Order: sequence, then structure tokens, then C-alpha cells
Amino acid sequence: MTAHPETPPARPSLELIAHRGAKRERPENTLGAFARAIELGADALELDVHATRDGVVVVHHDAVPKDVGVGGEPPLPIAQSTAQELGAFRVGGERIPTLAAVLALAEGRATVYVEIKGVGIERAVADVVRASGARCAIHSFDHEAIGRVRALAPEIPRGLLFEHRGADMLAALVEYDARDLWPHVPLVDEAVVEGAHRLGRRVVVWTVNSAADAARLAATGVDALCGDDVPLLRDALRDSRR
Repeated sequence: MTAHPETPPARPSLELIAHRGAKRERPENTLGAFARAIELGADALELDVHATRDGVVVVHHDAVPKDVGVGGEPPLPIAQSTAQELGAFRVGGERIPTLAAVLALAEGRATVYVEIKGVGIERAVADVVRASGARCAIHSFDHEAIGRVRALAPEIPRGLLFEHRGADMLAALVEYDARDLWPHVPLVDEAVVEGAHRLGRRVVVWTVNSAADAARLAATGVDALCGDDVPLLRDALRDSRR
């Protein structure tokens, strides 16, 4: 494990987002991973959510819980499990946290970007976010879900995820009234950034895991970098200014 100096972010104006927490040091999407990411200087946390059969919003990437430590799987998807049943499962020795628990951890310390993975859970997610005092935004690959979030909770900032070329990303931002454009690294150039900024929107790039990409993207004027190693991103930005 590489040691990184735990210093404040080198460029506060460029937001550094921990993708599923400090996933290179702790099991991803766990309270331990999120707490460690904050310790390492992350400005924000990015996470994935589903909802249990009894309506509890929980933080996990896959629809069927996966133990990233040993690879074991329980018999039921999250949507078919109760919160109590899910509580017996472990990810690298840690429980799958509720969204409410992560927001309580982050309140006053980091922004939380909530990616909707589960189907038909927009109201449940919006209710948890509204009840929290944490700074939050909601994003998804399912742009229709983001449209529903807008109708349910227009005050919560929203974002659209893109992985492949072909879609008109800027037009989609306008159509769904989304604040944040979340393009995959290869989709970003100066024209995309300038276009989003002309519309008054932000550009949040995922998943940035190389120093070269971090420096290139920073030069285009993006607003945030989301990656698995926040110290690497911070160091890359500092070195690019020398």
C-alpha cells in the first residue's frame, strides 16, 4: 500500500470526489471507506444506492450483494431482502450501510453524490436526502429516474451519467434540467466543458485513476474529478502546476 501525505487538497476550486470511498484501502461503499476518504482529504464522496423490500435505502453497487473481500453472495437481491436480512451480510467484514448513516457521517465534512442504481426508488432516496443535513446531489445513468427526482424534489441538484459517445450530452442536460454532467474520461474535451459551462452546468468526470488524465482534465476546466485514489489526484494536480 502506497503511503500518501495527508495534506489538504492542492486545488480547492477543483472538487476531488472519492469513488465509492477510499476503495483502495477499505471495502468499497462502506462506512470505513467513506471515513477514510474524508481523512485523506476528499471534498466529496460518490456512492451507489438500492432499496430493500421494506423501503430502506442502502449503499451498495450491485443489485445482488457482493462481498468484495471473499466473493460470497447471499441468495436474494437487495430489492427482495428486508433490511434485517441484509444486516447479516458483510462486505470485507463490514455491514452494508444505509444511506442515512453515510449522510450522517459526511454532514459538515464532505458533499455526497448519490447514484441511483435500484429501480423505482427515487422517492425513497429523495426522502432520505431531504431528511439529512448533508450537502447532496443525485445522479444516474437512468435519465428518466433523474426526471422523476426533479418532479419529486426539484431542490436537490441532479446529474446525468454518460459512458459512451453518441448521445447529445448537452441536450440531455437541458431536457432533464440537470446541474451536473458526469461523462466518462474519454468523452471529455475542451468543447464539452465549454458547452456545459455556457449552459451554466458543471462537469464531473469519472473514473479518473491516472495522473496524466487528472492533469489533462484539469487543463480543460472541468469542475470535479471522481476517482479511486484521491491522494493520487491531488498530487497530480500539484505536480501539473510546477
